[in-house]
Amino acid sequence: MRARFILSETWTSLKRNVPMIISVMLVTFISFVFIGASALMQAQVTRAKGEWYNKIEVVVWLCPDGTSQAATCAAGKAPTKQEIVELEEFIQDELTDNVSKITYVSREDFYKNTFLKQYPNGDYQGRTLTAADMQDSLQLKLKDPTKYKMVAEVLSGKTGVEDVVDQKQIFDPVFAVLNRATAVTVALAVVMVVVAILLTGTTIRMSAASRKNETEIMRLVGASNWTIRLPFILEGVVASLVGSLLACGLLAGVVQVFITDGIAQSVSWMPFVTQSTVWLIAPALVAGAVLLSIVASAISLRRYLKA
Repeated sequence: MRARFILSETWTSLKRNVPMIISVMLVTFISFVFIGASALMQAQVTRAKGEWYNKIEVVVWLCPDGTSQAATCAAGKAPTKQEIVELEEFIQDELTDNVSKITYVSREDFYKNTFLKQYPNGDYQGRTLTAADMQDSLQLKLKDPTKYKMVAEVLSGKTGVEDVVDQKQIFDPVFAVLNRATAVTVALAVVMVVVAILLTGTTIRMSAASRKNETEIMRLVGASNWTIRLPFILEGVVASLVGSLLACGLLAGVVQVFITDGIAQSVSWMPFVTQSTVWLIAPALVAGAVLLSIVASAISLRRYLKA
C-alpha cells in the first residue's frame, strides 16, 4: 500500500512539473555527455598507449657511407659486418637488463620493406633514392620502454653509431594533445555536474514548496519522513535516469558514425574505442547520474522537510 502511494505521488509530481523535469533531464544529458566524452578520450589514450608502447623499439642508426655530421662517423664508412656483430655483443653485455631483442636491418631490407612503402618509386624531396642511400640499423626491443635514455646514453658515443632514436618520442606529442583534450572535457564536465546538482536541487525544492500543505497533512496523519521525501527524490531520479540514458545513446552514435564508420576506416595504424567501450562505461554514467540526483534531492529537501 505504501509503495503504491509513493509511486502515485511520484507520477502526480512528474505530471505537474513537466517543464522543470525536462530542464533537469537536459542538464543531466549535457553533463554526462561531457563526462562520457572525457572517459572515452582517456580510454582512447590508454588503448593507443597499450598498443603502441608494446611495439615501440629503439632504432640504432649505423653510420652511412660518405659524409655524416656525427663525430662517431668520422671514418666516412659504414660499419663492416664484423663491427656490427661486435656492437651487438656489446649491447648484449652492457644492456642485458634493458634490451630483450636485437634485430639487424640491412639498408636493402629497410629500403624494400619500409622506405618504398612510404615513398613509392623511391621519390623523396625531388630525388630518386636507392638502397645505397639508406643506412643499416639495429632495432632494439626494450624490456621497459621508459628506460630509453639509459640505452641512448650507452650507445650514442659508440664508434659506428650515427644516431639513437626512440620511437616513443614520435607518439608522445600525439598523447599530449589527447591528454589536453581530456583535461578540457573533464573541466567542462565538472562545471556541468555542479550546474546539474544546483538545478536538480532547485527543481526538487520548488516542487516540495508547491506541495507544502500536502506534505504537512501527510506528516499529521503519521507518514514517515522517507514516505514524504521519496516521491520528490524519485522525481529527480527519473529525470536524471532518462538524461543519462540519452547521453549514453548520443555517445554510442558519435562513436559509431565518426569513429567506427569514419576515422577508423581510413586510419588503420591507430586502435580506436568502439561501441563496446561506450557500453562498458554506460552503467557508471547512469549510476553516477542517479546518485547525483539522490544526493542533490536529499540535500534540498532538508530545508523544507525537516525531520
